[in-house]
Amino acid sequence: MATGWGSLLQDEQQLEELARQAVDRALAEGVLLRTSQAPSSSHVVSYAPFTLFPSPVPSALLEQAYAVQADFNLLVDAVSQNAVFLEQTLSSTIKRDSFTARLFDIHKQVLKEGIAQTVFLGLNRSDYMFQCNPDGSAALKQIEINTVSASFGGLASRTPAVHRHVLSVLGKTKEAAKILFNNPSKGLAMGIAKAWELYGSANAQVLLIAQEKERNIFDQRAIENELLARNIHVIRRRFEDVSEKGSLDQDRRLFMDGQEIAVVYFRDGYMPGHYSLQNWEARLLLERSCAVKCPDIATQLAGTKKVQQELSRVGVLESFLPGQPEAVARLRATFAGLYSLDLGEEGDQAITKAIAAPSSFVLKPQREGGGNNLYGEEMVQALERLKDSEERASYILMEKIEPEPFRNCLLRPGSPARVIQCISELGIFGVYVREGKTLVMNKHVGHLLRTKAIEHADGGVAAGVAVLDNPYPV
Repeated sequence: MATGWGSLLQDEQQLEELARQAVDRALAEGVLLRTSQAPSSSHVVSYAPFTLFPSPVPSALLEQAYAVQADFNLLVDAVSQNAVFLEQTLSSTIKRDSFTARLFDIHKQVLKEGIAQTVFLGLNRSDYMFQCNPDGSAALKQIEINTVSASFGGLASRTPAVHRHVLSVLGKTKEAAKILFNNPSKGLAMGIAKAWELYGSANAQVLLIAQEKERNIFDQRAIENELLARNIHVIRRRFEDVSEKGSLDQDRRLFMDGQEIAVVYFRDGYMPGHYSLQNWEARLLLERSCAVKCPDIATQLAGTKKVQQELSRVGVLESFLPGQPEAVARLRATFAGLYSLDLGEEGDQAITKAIAAPSSFVLKPQREGGGNNLYGEEMVQALERLKDSEERASYILMEKIEPEPFRNCLLRPGSPARVIQCISELGIFGVYVREGKTLVMNKHVGHLLRTKAIEHADGGVAAGVAVLDNPYPV
């Protein structure tokens, strides 16, 4: 997977000058994060870490990832509507994973009361790596699908201009033209706008559930600004604010500070640390309302690792997508090996296999946000500890994907530009809107490429490991 940057990466003086220009362009384009010292303030900001050059991605795999996104949208939506499947699949997990259990309790409560929501909105991101096969070819393999707070659509809309600028400075105008147009923030906003329109109240607003300390606010603002351009107003509130000032009327319409809410867009609430008792009560209030939740609780549960593992079983995809063998084949082609760790013979075999060949597997808990997976010796120790415990059911085992490394230069505030061996992860943003049983929108709306040094096994941009990038089709 060679690109023409090899010789450029050898000239240290040129790299330093290029890095200065690239950083200035990133700041000018709004590729920004708040600082870790002041995560609640925009008085001092910095550029979000990024690669100096775009990274090679096989064109065929990029096309494959785009082509399968509408299938993943359909699948997530179908799973979210199947309460029996969710209950059966998560039954062993919720015994030992209190976070998933709390989400599931809200799901059950809403089902019992009757779902007030009639319009459903999915903004997801399916993440992949490129498996290097023994014959040197590459294969697209799914890592996970994010159904809640799928981030970096806003900043990914601004990075192509930075890499085009770097290549243009070098006189590589042909190469600069190969960097793909990408504007996920516009596509994600289009999904929210459609859901808002179907909700059918011209004065209702979009409620963005935000964290108090939000370094990634400019990513979110990109979507807010797209909505404002459509004359749709967004208010940012925390779970605590909902708890204090949110209410439902007799028709279960949601009001915040006396203002009707059409769509609730979660950019918080995907990790246990995001919830206090008060926040759980706020989440229940939101779920009980007829506002469009993105995601509703069933869709958040559909994105758990346990569901991902169960979907890889023989015949399960067919049951969700009957009469769609092409879609099933496209989906299955992206699956890596996934193994249940439930108590019993199947789980025992998976544990034995992983302990015998630790470099071939990853141990995954039911968590979003990066930095949660276990590898190598750490994984072996965890499996030895969990072997005879019911707690093992709160994890899944996944075949480790081995991409072919390449060289690039990672730019981070406060660090010198240095060339290192890297691997990338590709995310495709998907949007769907369903009214009742009718799917009114189902599309892909852009991509996110994140690149990290090969020594880092796990972690994304928000976790401080990966940096933003653009695919350079090869």
